[in-house]
Amino acid sequence: MIVVTGAAGFIGSNMVAKLNAENFKDIVIVDDFSNLKKNKNYEGKTYSHQVHRNDLFTWIDQNHRLIQFIVHIGARTDTTEFNWELLESLNLEYTKQLWNKCVEFGLPFIYASSAATYGLGEFGYNDDHDVIHKLQPLNPYGRSKNEFDKWALKQERKPYFWAGLKFFNVYGPNEYHKARMASVIFHSFNQIKQTGKMKLFRSHNPNFKDGEQLRDFIYVNDVVDVIFFLMEHRKNSGIYNLGTGKARSFLDLVRNTFKAMNLPEDISFIDTPEDIRDKYQYFTEANMEKLRSIGYTKPFHSLEDGVEEYVKNYLIGAKYR
Repeated sequence: MIVVTGAAGFIGSNMVAKLNAENFKDIVIVDDFSNLKKNKNYEGKTYSHQVHRNDLFTWIDQNHRLIQFIVHIGARTDTTEFNWELLESLNLEYTKQLWNKCVEFGLPFIYASSAATYGLGEFGYNDDHDVIHKLQPLNPYGRSKNEFDKWALKQERKPYFWAGLKFFNVYGPNEYHKARMASVIFHSFNQIKQTGKMKLFRSHNPNFKDGEQLRDFIYVNDVVDVIFFLMEHRKNSGIYNLGTGKARSFLDLVRNTFKAMNLPEDISFIDTPEDIRDKYQYFTEANMEKLRSIGYTKPFHSLEDGVEEYVKNYLIGAKYR
């Protein structure tokens, strides 16, 4: 039995799809299940139990002997959320309780961290544990994720295997419910579909031309492949970056979206809003050496291949994985 939290969400529902594809059917899906649009993400998937997130700890107490693994993807992921008490409750305290349950019952544990912990990248994008306490996230969401990473590293009692994954810019199917927090590819597709055009933020940094701001975009299929690898590997506990290791520009992303839609490019630029300019990241790129060093050899989708698959197989037709 495998527990997946956030199972109605973007990455969580893709994780359930991956497990089903690997012939795992005894899956416990955990979420709050209050968003009807979000709940479409797990329709048609095979699972054995559905547990509300508020009931999970009691459920674990009663069923821990049957659990093989806990994959904790559920979180408050809105980077514009400034209610620290809410983030502390959902992203910090909840995850601490899960960690402690895994210690108590001898369960392996994977949880979602975030590249938002890196802030402006003053210390680079290296998942070395020695750097984590120095990081300066730009928003409360990133801070909540980094505070848990720091807490985890300080614990004397740890699950026998655990991994925290710093997700970079993840895109792919099942993000219809995410609204403004959806990927740039999702927003590009919809803007192009509606207007035939795409507007990108202008650069306000003399080191970057307009549209040449760089991000590490990673296809969600690659993310769940890595999680599945770690579930089987169960060695080398620690915090790992999860990106492609190759930064690409927003222009590259949008041009490939136009191409996948078989439409001519029409790209223009608008000013980045003043209230986010001083917190705008112009470059992110995951150092992926640590994950590779423990034996993960599968190549990641190129931006070209990932965008084409996402647009043609899912966004056109509004399909789910």
